[in-house]
Amino acid sequence: MTATGAVWRNWARTEQARPLRVERPRTTAAVQRAVRAAGGSGIPIKAVGSGHSFTGIAVATGVQLALDDLSGLIGRPTADGLASFYAGTLLRDIPRLLAPYGLAMTNLSDIDGQSISGAISTGTHGTGARHGGLAGQVRGLTIIAGDGEIMRIDDDDNADLLPAVSLGLGAIGIIAEVTIACVPRFLLESVEQSEPLDDVLDSLAERVASADHFEFFWFPHTTTALTKTHTRLPATAGRRTLPFVKRWVDETLMGNRVFRATCFAGTVLPPVIPAVNRLAAKLAGNRRFTDLSHRVFSTKRTVRFREMEYALPAETVPTVVREIEALIAQRRWRISFPIEVRFAAADSLWLSTAYGRDTGYVAVHRYIHENPARYFAAVEAILMEHGGRPHWGKMHTLDADSLRSLYPRFDDFLAVRDRLDPRRLFSNPYLTRVLGA
Repeated sequence: MTATGAVWRNWARTEQARPLRVERPRTTAAVQRAVRAAGGSGIPIKAVGSGHSFTGIAVATGVQLALDDLSGLIGRPTADGLASFYAGTLLRDIPRLLAPYGLAMTNLSDIDGQSISGAISTGTHGTGARHGGLAGQVRGLTIIAGDGEIMRIDDDDNADLLPAVSLGLGAIGIIAEVTIACVPRFLLESVEQSEPLDDVLDSLAERVASADHFEFFWFPHTTTALTKTHTRLPATAGRRTLPFVKRWVDETLMGNRVFRATCFAGTVLPPVIPAVNRLAAKLAGNRRFTDLSHRVFSTKRTVRFREMEYALPAETVPTVVREIEALIAQRRWRISFPIEVRFAAADSLWLSTAYGRDTGYVAVHRYIHENPARYFAAVEAILMEHGGRPHWGKMHTLDADSLRSLYPRFDDFLAVRDRLDPRRLFSNPYLTRVLGA
């Protein structure tokens, strides 16, 4: 335990808090002791991983549980590929931990700095119409409930709670351990191309259905989309990796350092943004390589930004992108960050943004030194008109009354919350807004 007067801030600098104290548990038993102590004192307690959520979902004003030291693989994976991790394990560390056993996660997000517990709790996802989000890979959890008891939730114990707790927003209990279903290690062949945006949107359904993993980026003020198509290959297929210099130029120099400089220049002189975006669209893409899956799924991003992302019925994505394009032109805004579009299979997790429907994700961003309010509000109105559900860890304005109509099992989730945390020990202002008091 560490006494604190320090201010905690999330990665995007959209949220901050000054916890009463910070505790750094190293074991599941230590998490239990912290929950019992907080409950005995009537102090709220929240776990925080890497702080990559853009919302206040992990804000702790009472006790903050920093999970950095609660990390690593627990024992050996089972013969059928189930692997258990402590809650603070970062996604970027999981491939290394699984490598000796010839295993991998079946899908990953494009940013791998999150903790496994934070990623599943907020609905973090990758892309691929035949693959769900990270929470869909969960086969079991160990949590500490509001009464301080350790609960195991899997197919053998408390199985009825798994669809709620696998994606629980941190509102039901503190996750200490996570068991995920892994697959044999595999490669991805990645093809990145610059293509006309209209061609991509006109053929989007076919592209998404025919690819293992498909996504695209569109830079506003251009007519070009950068498409990324990934094909799964067995680990024995042979890697054809990018040369070190090529990867460094594309991802470190151009993708981060130059991009940061152009974003900053756009804040000083917004009229240059369309020309810069057109140049970026010309320089991006048009490469093919094959590498280990995690090296293709995830990319390093050092330029700070704010993000809003909504999950939509997959068939509405072309219309939505065109409406956002028209909005930007009509308002004469200058938007430096690309719009990102990804896909996921339907699932049955109660608060999953992909619950019950094949899903397309549309994400909009703004550089950290730009005010996103007007842009995000106008885009959010479009997304809501098409039945969008906001990503729990990214900026949005919806409250419990609005969200209830988007999730058929919303009240069932609240009933589980009432059962496992009746005193709202794990609540905070964000959870009060999205789930109600």
